[in-house]
Amino acid sequence: MNKRTILSMLKMATFISLSSAMITSCNSAGNSNQKIDASKIKVEGTMEAELTAPPLVPKPVGKRAAMKLTVNMEIIEKEGVMADGVKYIYWTFGGSVPGSFIRTRVGDEVEFHLKNHPNNKLPHNIDLHAVTGPGGGAASSFVAPGHEVVFSFKVLNQGLFVYHCATAPVGMHIANGMYGLILVEPEGGLPLVDKEYYVMQGDFYTKGANGEKGLQSFDMGKAIKEEPDYVVFNGKVGSLTGDNAITAKVGETVRLFVGNGGPNLVSSFHVIGEIFDNVNIEGGSLVNHDVQTTLIPAGGSSIVDFKCEVPGTFIIVDHSIFRTFNKGSLGMLKVSGDENKTLYSGKQTDEVYHPEGGTIQNMPADENAVKLSKPTTLAERIEDGKSIYNRTCFACHQPTGEGLPNTFPPLAKSDFLNANTTSAIEFILKGKSGEIVVNGKKYNSVMTAQVLTDDEISNVLTFVYSSWGNSKKVVSPEMVAAVRKTIK
Repeated sequence: MNKRTILSMLKMATFISLSSAMITSCNSAGNSNQKIDASKIKVEGTMEAELTAPPLVPKPVGKRAAMKLTVNMEIIEKEGVMADGVKYIYWTFGGSVPGSFIRTRVGDEVEFHLKNHPNNKLPHNIDLHAVTGPGGGAASSFVAPGHEVVFSFKVLNQGLFVYHCATAPVGMHIANGMYGLILVEPEGGLPLVDKEYYVMQGDFYTKGANGEKGLQSFDMGKAIKEEPDYVVFNGKVGSLTGDNAITAKVGETVRLFVGNGGPNLVSSFHVIGEIFDNVNIEGGSLVNHDVQTTLIPAGGSSIVDFKCEVPGTFIIVDHSIFRTFNKGSLGMLKVSGDENKTLYSGKQTDEVYHPEGGTIQNMPADENAVKLSKPTTLAERIEDGKSIYNRTCFACHQPTGEGLPNTFPPLAKSDFLNANTTSAIEFILKGKSGEIVVNGKKYNSVMTAQVLTDDEISNVLTFVYSSWGNSKKVVSPEMVAAVRKTIK
């Protein structure tokens, strides 16, 4: 063997040795991503699962050992509120839409007790996407009213999983609110954050049009056509707004466990004014970073977290945006704390750089709108006005009329509004652009003209005047009609 051959062999041996060391190092560093055979994990005790209604979640698993976990869940068919004046018979897991949040860890052995309340009218079951087994448990959990079934499973895969009813017709059971989330944490638990919340989107199909009052029933025809009247977070319009808004403080990290019950629509989940630092794609173990909007399929989920850097109200939306502002998929995260002008200055100047002309945009009329009976008493008119406000005004002026700082003026205790009823009517009919001063503060934004009837305008203004410390003025349809005649 010559000298050149020996040198080549030595170089090859060195390369193989270095490569092996690198592979060993990489494998050692990446152990957290290696698949664990959870079927071999032994349980070390028993406990009952903590269940929570949205937007709350149970306490983190942490470093606890795998346990035999008992889940007690009751199916309840109950009347609830879809929107102001709109009621609906929900079918629920645990009494809420979405259903109770279940928190487990890899290797837990879950003993699931599913009860169907004796006052219910229908049989149900449950399909948990976290279950490895026929129907995700549906094959073992069909339960009649007044009965209880028990089945068990071992959780093998970490992630955030949807569960739902799978009794025929499956779509109808899901569309009536029978869905929720089950979290399977990895060994050692998820990284700790300051705040965690449960948000789940769903689309609802009612016999009446959006906003039509009374007890509404499910419309199979609309569901098949995938034409929902409501697209909402946590089962109803306004579930995460106003007093129901979720909260955090500047400097805190927020984690949202987000699901999409469907049954039909995909969610384009977005928090206006925030960027997701981490996103568990499709609820699994793969993590993406610095994401603006994440896609969540029907029957899917995602885990997002972000640090709150500045105070304010951050709007949670489905970025299929007409769903948000017209069908209800709007929530709020209210962050308190000190401002940081370096990160976000707020409005510094507002100057006209090019005249746009005198045309104000008009919202198109809805030729297919359902004509409802007119409210007559003052109380009925105020209630109708509240419903119109929540459909048309609250995204900009907020649920309690507080407005958005430096952007949209407040309606609560508004000196501008209370001073001149005619101007208020004109703003709705014609729209308004340019600077106004409300309660001593300048606002310079655009309000589009609203296509509303005289009755609708009179009712919504009467509601606003009767609320939030305003003057209690009553606006009549005749007053609106008189102003309308002066507008060219």
